[in-house]
Amino acid sequence: MTERTPDDDLIREEEAAAAAAAGQIGGTAGDENDFEPEMRAVYEGGGGEAEGFELAERDLIENAQHGDGKGDPLSDAFTPETESDLAGVEYGGADEERVSEVVDDPEAG
Repeated sequence: MTERTPDDDLIREEEAAAAAAAGQIGGTAGDENDFEPEMRAVYEGGGGEAEGFELAERDLIENAQHGDGKGDPLSDAFTPETESDLAGVEYGGADEERVSEVVDDPEAG
């Protein structure tokens, strides 16, 4: 029989918390009813239809049009780059490269 340590209760609590957090990872894709579950891997892998581009294109169009009613353009928008306005950096021009390529024929008169 193993000896019980004072950390055993803490370890059990942390394991339970980790299991609960891991159980919430993932979620639903939203297209669960679009096709049969046994064919999901085939369709996601392309299934002979241009390597799945049709499904990806359909999903992009659906997401862009907010057809599910969950889209909020204001909260979905990227945040502006506030730090770039405060940088005060002066960018220089490109360096000139010295090349040894002969542009003119030195023997031509």
